[in-house]
Amino acid sequence: MTSATTHPETLMLHAGPRNDPVTGSVAVPIHQTTSYQFRDTTHAANLFALKELGNLYTRVMNPTCDALEQKLAALEGGVAAMAVSSGQAASALAVLNICHAGDNIVSSTDVYGGTWNLFAHTLSTLGITVRFVDPVDPEAFRRATDSRTRAYYAETLPNPKLAVFPIGEVASIGRSLGVPLIMDNTAAPVICKPFEHGAAIVVHSTTKYIGGHGTSIGGAIVDGGNFDWEQHADRFPMLNQPDPSYHGAIWTQAAKPLGPIAYILKARVTLQRDLGMSMSPFNAFQFIQGLETLPLRMREHSRNAASVANYLQNHPAVTRVIFPGTHTDAEQRRRTKAYLKGGLGGLVGFELKGGEAAGRHFIDALKLFYHVANIGDARSLAIHPASTTHSQLTEAEQGATGVTPGYVRLSVGIEHIDDILADLTQAFAAVSAGLAAAA
Repeated sequence: MTSATTHPETLMLHAGPRNDPVTGSVAVPIHQTTSYQFRDTTHAANLFALKELGNLYTRVMNPTCDALEQKLAALEGGVAAMAVSSGQAASALAVLNICHAGDNIVSSTDVYGGTWNLFAHTLSTLGITVRFVDPVDPEAFRRATDSRTRAYYAETLPNPKLAVFPIGEVASIGRSLGVPLIMDNTAAPVICKPFEHGAAIVVHSTTKYIGGHGTSIGGAIVDGGNFDWEQHADRFPMLNQPDPSYHGAIWTQAAKPLGPIAYILKARVTLQRDLGMSMSPFNAFQFIQGLETLPLRMREHSRNAASVANYLQNHPAVTRVIFPGTHTDAEQRRRTKAYLKGGLGGLVGFELKGGEAAGRHFIDALKLFYHVANIGDARSLAIHPASTTHSQLTEAEQGATGVTPGYVRLSVGIEHIDDILADLTQAFAAVSAGLAAAA
């Protein structure tokens, strides 16, 4: 780009490569290749020794993925990013990059069901403990911290509670103790900038709003470049002690000629090299297309979702509406105003009179809304989390994340609002008729 801008509408069209230097193509080419021709043996040796940066092998890096990574770093205001195979891969690698057996992280209870399972069960098999705390009280993170705590983890707009996380408060606590905050910003791209509030790392499931069209699975880790890993060397030995897997490299030292990218550099040349959670170049191309319209879609998602929440609040069959704009708690209203700018997101939850039976009737009666296990599509989506996305959790775990038997989650799309509301109206009528017939 020829001039600096912070406007996401412009950034997502112009950040990264302006055109392909070989062909002049404005659209980023899909580099569907496994390998790259080295100029000579010296060039190859320099690449593998990190004396210069370049393409080694598509498992580790790819030009199409690189273009996406540049745009994602610009979107979040970070210094570098790494595209990976899924949002789950992003969450896992973000933790594994600084944790090994015997370490722990402190996580918000308000997280996606798949993340809860990853943290509570899979990471424990690797010897990494996850301590869950309720973000209602930010000081709970401090109380759960010890000398082996390597990170805090949370979601900006957690699904399904939709209670905005206290990013600045927890980030400040973490920095006073030398603990970085990792934020999953999947549900709030554009409308929240976690780095501006002290977060150190941002992760995304690019599958969701960034892709926007339900075509591709992917994820990303963005390094804010704002955390001093070297200052807290005792807490981060994986970044500050010789790495035997890479010729004894000390990542905080190796990254210095390249910028404040020690965290993301290590993630790429060790974890991505060894575990291979790579994004396909074709999917990266799809996500680049999605980014170009993301700011416009987030504006429309937010506007439609606010209208749906208002409609639900006034519907006699609804007992509770869960949406950032409808919280009555003063602290939650403050957090929403402080952290969400330019929109409240596209997710709306609610509970029906009649509990689980009513929720199932409602889902089955929808015609415009798709019944799928996803969020963030341009089209409207609906699901019953207790029997699907959060079904592997115990009843107590479901309750901790905000899932109740009668909870229905809507991912409100960008269709005309009149058509969205009409579909909800006919579904409510079908629920009433179905419950009456059952009685």
